[in-house]
Amino acid sequence: MNQTLNSSINFKTVVKVAEGLIASDMDGEKVVLSVSNGKYYNLEVIGGRIWDLLVEPQRVSDIVDALLEEYQIDRVACEEDVIAFLNQVYEEGLIQTC
Repeated sequence: MNQTLNSSINFKTVVKVAEGLIASDMDGEKVVLSVSNGKYYNLEVIGGRIWDLLVEPQRVSDIVDALLEEYQIDRVACEEDVIAFLNQVYEEGLIQTC
């Protein structure tokens, strides 16, 4: 298991939703508005579920474990997808590390 996957966020990182965002559910998907840059982001279903988990700061490994309990997915694929998603929203300023 590659813990960093060449990213700034790894399985031990604690992340949370950044300040200044407005999130809403639309047709089962999460949509987030960044007040600071005026952009909308559609997180889709799984991204929305991760977002819901980030109401409180969460360790990345705990997010993976929660998704594995809820969805039938391979652990390695889940880990890679979660890390990729979190790095993408981190780069957009939607989450921050703790």
